[in-house]
Amino acid sequence: MRLIGNILWIIFGGLFTALGWFLLGLILCITIIFIPFGKQCFKYAKLSLAPFGKTIDLNFGKHPIANVIWVIFVGWGMFLTYIGSGIVLCITIIGIPFGLQSFKMATLGLFPFGAKVR
Repeated sequence: MRLIGNILWIIFGGLFTALGWFLLGLILCITIIFIPFGKQCFKYAKLSLAPFGKTIDLNFGKHPIANVIWVIFVGWGMFLTYIGSGIVLCITIIGIPFGLQSFKMATLGLFPFGAKVR
């Protein structure tokens, strides 16, 4: 299921999403002050490319200030977007596995600092 799910995910938007996160990470890494945020974008790009079969280990307390800054400027919008797309995808039986992956990405989108994708 992982291989088929990842192939379908890439075909129906995962590649464009991963490219977008990669380009945002490059733009943020151009400035020295935003390099930590750019690294989180690269983490998100890697997960957006092939989310099936990966787990996320959350550690909210590792970088609390960076997580608060992320939530204020970026995280809440990402969280709401991925929750909304997950709900829409879960309407049909075929879309449930893809909706669950959207919920996984929503948790990473809210607090990425300290989280590990395995």
